[in-house]
Amino acid sequence: MTETTKIPGVLLAGGLARRMGGGDKPMRTIGGRTLLDRVIARLAPQCDGLILNANGDPARFATFGLPVIADGVADFPGPLAGILAGLDWTAANHPDVEWMLSAAADCPFLPRDLVSRLHNGLAEQGAQLAVAASDGQSHPVIGLWHVSLREELRHALVVEDVRRIDRWTARYRLATVTWPVTPLDPFFNANTVEDIAEAERLAALDGG
Repeated sequence: MTETTKIPGVLLAGGLARRMGGGDKPMRTIGGRTLLDRVIARLAPQCDGLILNANGDPARFATFGLPVIADGVADFPGPLAGILAGLDWTAANHPDVEWMLSAAADCPFLPRDLVSRLHNGLAEQGAQLAVAASDGQSHPVIGLWHVSLREELRHALVVEDVRRIDRWTARYRLATVTWPVTPLDPFFNANTVEDIAEAERLAALDGG
């Protein structure tokens, strides 16, 4: 097993999906498969196991066969809480692991070289954290996080009430790794009903 494949991944599905009328966005389907199925298929070969960050009854995700962990910080403070939950889980279950990947569970076209390129970016840029980017836009929810930073993150969330990921990552040396957007943006995510229709079109470009 290479160094990069020792990295576990947390799939962030803790959002409230207000723009879709509520419910679990990753359970929406495109091309006959759920968004979450597609994300798992992309990341499972790249990671040393996947976990799902979601709040509420974990039984609704039972068919996916992944550990489901809830936010450890109350009141839905956003994706940083999911990242912290993943870091805590990683520290408890894989104490020898240094890095964890986070990814949105509603991004069905994630790159197949996501982990390796982010990991290389860390070394090349002498960074403490790495995030993905495309088309001039950073995607801070998709990145590599050092497990040792989890207590600093907990303090930022609980004591300082930090919510925005980029506000927290600005404190560290951050590697930004950019992907091309042809034939499609690999970080397209489905936030609205209209996005689901667009994802159907993009799925055809991506081979279904």
